[in-house]
Formats: sequence, structure tokens, C-alpha cells
Amino acid sequence: MTQETITIENKTGIHARPASIFVQTATKFKSKIQLQAKGKTIDAKSILMIMSMGLVKGTEVTIIADGPDEAEAVKALKDLIESKFGEE
Repeated sequence: MTQETITIENKTGIHARPASIFVQTATKFKSKIQLQAKGKTIDAKSILMIMSMGLVKGTEVTIIADGPDEAEAVKALKDLIESKFGEE
């Protein structure tokens, strides 16, 4: 299992477009990927689950991956959040 904690930095947080990009990236990997924030753990491959989290700027999230490509999955998703989904 690999995990990494990161803070959402883009002004608008994770709304529909970044959530969609996040899910598209997560589904490329075979590993089980979860997102942990605000005391909840959800399936990171579900756009509805991500949208229901209400992830705004400043929210700390932990990306957890378990499987054959877990390290690559966590790195790719962390890089995506750090790039602010190309919005800024």
C-alpha cells in the first residue's frame, strides 16, 4: 500500500472538471485507489463520490493506492493535484 497526503491548492477546489480529470487518471491504474478527507474514505474512481466530498481549497486529502501499480498511481494523482488541474 502506498499513500501520500496533499493539500488542494486551486482556488475553486475540486469541482466537476477537475473531478472528471482525477477519475479519468485514477481509472488508468489497476490498483484500488481511495481518497481520504474530512474523516471519510471514498473510491477515487467514482466521480459522484469525489463530488460529494466538497473538496475546497485548503482541504487536506490522502491518496491511498493498493495494487500492482500503486506507486505510479499515487504519483500521477499527486502530480495532478499539484498542477492545480491546469486551471491556474
